[in-house]
Amino acid sequence: MKKTLLFSFTLAFLALSSLAQQKETKVEQGKFKPTDESLKQYKYPEWFRDAKFGIWSHWGPQAVPRRGDWYAKNMYVQGSDQNKYHVATYGTPSKFGYKDIIPLWKAEKWNPDQLMALYKKAGAKYFVSMGSHHDNFFLWNSKIHKWNSVNMGPHKDVVGLWQKAAQKEGLRFGVSEHLAASFNWFQASHGADKDGQFAGVPYDGRNPQYADLYHLPADSSNVQEWLTNNAGWHKKWLENVNELIDLYHPDLLYSDSKLPFEDTGRNMLAHFYNQDIAKNKGKLEAVYTPKEPSEGKWAQDVERGVLDSISEFPWQTDTSIGDWYYRTGQRYRSANEIAQLLIDIVSKNGNLLINVVQTPEGDLEPDVVKIVTEIGEWTKLNGEGIYGTRPWKVYGEGPSTIKSNQKKGRFGGLTDTREYLSSDIRYTTKNGNLFAFCLNIPQGEIRLNLLGAKSKYLDHAIASVSLLGSNKKLKWVQEDDALVITKPADYPVWQVTGFKIEFKK
Repeated sequence: MKKTLLFSFTLAFLALSSLAQQKETKVEQGKFKPTDESLKQYKYPEWFRDAKFGIWSHWGPQAVPRRGDWYAKNMYVQGSDQNKYHVATYGTPSKFGYKDIIPLWKAEKWNPDQLMALYKKAGAKYFVSMGSHHDNFFLWNSKIHKWNSVNMGPHKDVVGLWQKAAQKEGLRFGVSEHLAASFNWFQASHGADKDGQFAGVPYDGRNPQYADLYHLPADSSNVQEWLTNNAGWHKKWLENVNELIDLYHPDLLYSDSKLPFEDTGRNMLAHFYNQDIAKNKGKLEAVYTPKEPSEGKWAQDVERGVLDSISEFPWQTDTSIGDWYYRTGQRYRSANEIAQLLIDIVSKNGNLLINVVQTPEGDLEPDVVKIVTEIGEWTKLNGEGIYGTRPWKVYGEGPSTIKSNQKKGRFGGLTDTREYLSSDIRYTTKNGNLFAFCLNIPQGEIRLNLLGAKSKYLDHAIASVSLLGSNKKLKWVQEDDALVITKPADYPVWQVTGFKIEFKK
């Protein structure tokens, strides 16, 4: 009984101490106020609209066990695959918890300059570093949180070193924050086994000594929800995210949720925009990508999915080349699959941000290097029809555009993994020219049904048609109902190929 009272007193003291330590978070004053009306003044920067393709490092201590995403939570879920692996490898989480995984993350093979040079060669125009996942471990040089990569693990400012490498290569730099969901997500660490040798023995997350990592026990009834309703935790989130913003002044900020916590989130966003205007001497260059429709306030993000039509507002897909964290034996997407996804997104006014999976040590497996290199070979040939383009009057044609053939994605929109036929076409436009991409290798002639002589979408007659990345002359004819291109004998081996259509003035 005495132990229980002492434990409860300790938790209450920690809760009061935590709230007392939360000073009023600075909000940069300026053009934007923390209201929806004010945030709708936002104008999308041209760099983001032109970039189209970014690479993400979704990486941290959870990669150490080589068991994929959500390890820090699922290791505390008795009976889960990751829990079984953890018990067999490290022992019960009542004794060896996530705090003990963190020191095992050394990142000894991580070379950010070398990787950034590879990503630039792949055609990425911006790079995003993980700031902190739901595990509440910060990859930046935090002054308010001791559980960070400078103080522990690799003893390196991961965000800072990524930023330096990105700037060296001329890439825009972003950070991702997953902290808003952390407070509820990590509550599993406060539990205990329900049966077996350690039944009822608390996991290490219940130890008040580590409350700054695992959080305090939830005091609300919404622990199953993605975002907490605890007002004190809302303030803590704002303090942490604003520190990240103020230390690195990123070009892009990603939240793994909708805009968190209503007015608290609007305060963060107004601060992010205003400090960026101050940094850029009056010009707003910042982009925020949460997971909800934007109404012009930010760039909507769709996880592992794509929108089904051209969006009025620029948006972004976030997905991964494989699992989110390293997992032994995982299958990776091919360069062809990534090219299909990229052009589908770009045709609808979106950008693709793709995670390139790193090993716990920080390097890439040879097959991942090969895929990233191949992406670079494809973008070098086809980039003219990707970068700096805008959507055409119609995003595409073919079986994949028919509603009955489309499958919904898990997080909204359509799934980002689909089968495409050669009759599936996507369109982009730039400088008065039109670009048409076949999403699979045609077996015979290529028919672009929206580009016939009598098409309602064309304002001028076609003057020339060329294959992107090639100087060889194509045979083509504009029939009433289609532009018909004869497939050349030396057609590229890529599944996705682009054609440039120029018009008579």
